[in-house]
Parts: sequence; C-alpha cells; structure tokens
Amino acid sequence: MILRPRKEDHLVIGKYTGKVVIGVGMLMIIPLLVSIFFGEWDTVLDFVISISACLVFGFGTQLLCRTERDLNWSHGLVVASGSWGLATILGALPHYLSGHEGSYLDAMFDVMSGYTTTGLYLLQDIDHISMGLNMWRHLLTYAGGQGIVVIALTFLFKGTAGAYKVYVGEGKDERLLPNVVQTAQAIWLVSLTWLVVGTLALFVTGWSLGQEPVRAFFHAMWVFMGAWSTGGFAPQSYNTFWFHSLTYETICIVIMIAGSFNFALHWALWTGKRKEIIRNVETISFAITLSLTTLIATYALAKAGVYPDAMTLFRKVFYQLASGHTTTGFSTIYARAFVTQWGPLGLIATMIAMAIGASACSTGGGIKGIRMGVMTKAFLQDVRKMISPESAVVRAKYHHIRDVLLDDGIVRTSMTITIAYITLYGLTAVVGALYGYDFLQSAFEGISAASNTGLSCGITTPSMPALMKVLYIFAMWLGRLEFMSVFALVGYAVAMVRGRR
Repeated sequence: MILRPRKEDHLVIGKYTGKVVIGVGMLMIIPLLVSIFFGEWDTVLDFVISISACLVFGFGTQLLCRTERDLNWSHGLVVASGSWGLATILGALPHYLSGHEGSYLDAMFDVMSGYTTTGLYLLQDIDHISMGLNMWRHLLTYAGGQGIVVIALTFLFKGTAGAYKVYVGEGKDERLLPNVVQTAQAIWLVSLTWLVVGTLALFVTGWSLGQEPVRAFFHAMWVFMGAWSTGGFAPQSYNTFWFHSLTYETICIVIMIAGSFNFALHWALWTGKRKEIIRNVETISFAITLSLTTLIATYALAKAGVYPDAMTLFRKVFYQLASGHTTTGFSTIYARAFVTQWGPLGLIATMIAMAIGASACSTGGGIKGIRMGVMTKAFLQDVRKMISPESAVVRAKYHHIRDVLLDDGIVRTSMTITIAYITLYGLTAVVGALYGYDFLQSAFEGISAASNTGLSCGITTPSMPALMKVLYIFAMWLGRLEFMSVFALVGYAVAMVRGRR
C-alpha cells in the first residue's frame, strides 16, 4: 500500500530544497563579480536578476517550510533529484537573459548539461559571449562535478544524519571522513588544490603559445574546470582543438583522468596510500577498457589511412578515447569527423568507452569502472564454480580502498544499474532514429548524453527537435544521479496523487 506524504514530509523536503537553491544563488556571485570586473553591465543585470530569483525562492521556501524534523532516506532522495530540477530552471536565467539561447528550453538544456558535467550545448555564437556568462558556464560544470548538493552541504547544512541521505541521493555513497559535511569539505579541498595546480600549468602553456596574460589565465581556469569536472565545456567553439598544442592536450589528459577517479581514491592518495592507484578495481578496469577501445579505434583509422603518420594517429585517437572514457567530452577533431573520417568501427569504439564511463563517486558518468570490475569478477567466479568440485567453496573479492568480498547483493546492484543505463542508451538511440537520424549516429549522441560525456557527431544543435532536447535533458539528469533518486521523486509525486492516508 502506498501512503500519501504528510504535511511534515513536504516541509522537510521544501526546507532542504530551499537550502540547495540558495547555494546556486550564492554560486552566481562569482560570475557577477567577473562581469563587474570587465564592465559587462548588461550581464551584471542578468546575474542580479538571477541571484534575486534564487534567493527569493530559497529563503521563501525555508520561511514557508519551517520544521525541526530531520531527513529520512526518501526525503534525501527527493531533495537531491528535485533540487537539481529547480536549480536547472533557475540557473538557466543568465543563459536566457543573455540573448544567446534560442529558447528557455535551450537554456535549461545547457544548464543541465553543465550541472551533470555532460558538455553538450545549444548556446549560439559561443565565441562572442560575455566573460561573466563564460564564467557561469564553467562554474556550473565545476560545481556540478563536485555536486550542487555538496555545495550546500559544505556551507549551508549542519552535520545532521539526514545530510548523508541527500549526499547519497546525488549519486555518491562514500564517506572520506566520519562526518558527511567534513566529507564534502574534503572533496572541495581536493578539487581546489587541483584547481590551483591545473590552472597554473595551463596558464603557463597558454601564455607561452601567445595568449595575452588575462585571456590565458581565464582560458586556463575554464579549461581546467571542464577537464577536472569531466564536463567538456570550453570557452570557444573549437573546444581544445583551438589550441593546436601537444603540451596543452597532454595536460588536459592528465586532468581528465585525475578528475574521473573516485574522490575516495583521491583521498587515499592524499593521505599516503600510494599503492591504491595500482590496486583499485576501478583504475585496473579503466586501464584495460581504455587500452582495448584505443586499440580498436587505432586499427580502424590506420586501416582507413585517415591520419598521415603514427604520431598524429595516436595523438588523435588517444585524446578522443580518453575524453570519451572519462566522460569529459573535450575534442581535438571536428564533430562530423566522427562520421566522415572515423567510420563505424571508430564510432563504436568511442561509444563503448563513453558507455562504460569513469569511476563511481567521481565527477564522471556512465556505467562506471567499479561495476565493470564487479561483473567481470562475478563472471569469473561462476566459471570457477563450474570447473571446481561440488564441495569446493569458491569466493571472490575485489579491492576498492579496502578488500571487499563479492556477494549476490553487490552483483545484483551492479547489474540493475548497468541494465538501467543500457535501457536509457537504447531509448535515446531509438528516438533519434525515429526522427530520421542515422541509427549509429543517434546511438552515439544518445550515449554521450546519458553517460554525461558531451562528445558529439553533429546531432546536438539548436535546430534539433524539441522532444529530443527534453529527452536528452532527462537522460543527462538520470545518468548523473544514477536513476534511484529520480525514481524516488517520481514515486513521491505518484504517492501524492494516489497514496492513501
């Protein structure tokens, strides 16, 4: 029997959703200051309006939903998924007010793409948008990589037991420290340290390439944010192809791969557990699948004679595959080159890399390396059972920060989420095909959206059908939150209508 939510449930959810929306409004202060610094007064007004809308909604919701009750599991899941939806609607205001979006739906598409660290965009004339709006785009994806709930946990939540339930609802379930608020702060400590180091490396490289210092600094910071968050946004339409620099690309690859790793792995390395990098099931899985997909794509392109020499071939293939596998979405080739040059086998290799994706509890999307490792271990365990004597006890374990004994519950959970991703990938591919796009290209674009990657073969444009834009928004949302919290939100809505008191 489904029970209808009570007034107290609405109050708890409203209170904590308001806190997250306030966090989004506070985040807009940074691009507001950038706009003031560069004298972009129209953009300043856009952000003043947007910040006001967020704060009015956030504080207004908290005023109306006053309660001392803490969050339970269902509340946490609903707050996580619902606040992402509201943050997308309100966060789209600066985009829409800028005049660079064809519609409010396009603006919401870009903001959801930023929050979910996807990187697909519909923004028009990107090479001539304001510095403030560019700052907002990249801050969206940088903050979204850590999680907009993590922002609220860091600054606005007290260390309650309920805070952990919101944290889990955002697709994370690992505590780096005993207190979840301290965990959120540790995530920011890791990210901000990388921000300083990565921005400095890209700044020096950009400056040496001939960029003037201020432009080199902002481009370095924004490219770092796109790489670390595995979000793929870049400050110009040609993405990282614009730089034409092997050094710049190498630094980006290092940041992309580091950003795709689990925050628990980062914290283990941070606290001196250096061997974790070679023992962890996710890093092993990532190394194997990246190598295999790179070999497949290299074979296809070498056979087709697309690139003139071995160095160019490896440089192009490894960069795109690393970008796809980490779900970053940076690219050093034109979007249509995936179709006109890479061919079916190259497309399929990239699709496999995107579909698998990065690490769990990281900034990346996709099925995740840990699930690939668990399912492989489970398969090998079953093979061993079949060839072992009936009396033999066959057990398997995997290493992820600590040794974990493989059991049916872990395998079942991994299979459930994997099947959900594959279903979502298939749905987006079929819908694209129904609109007349080539099925393989439609599958490529759909997997890119649902795995939060952002590589495109040219389908994602402002002229694409509105239904596909809406589908991709939901696919990005579902993929980033790993389904469960979105399902909880849908269940909550159904309970409000059909539940019994």
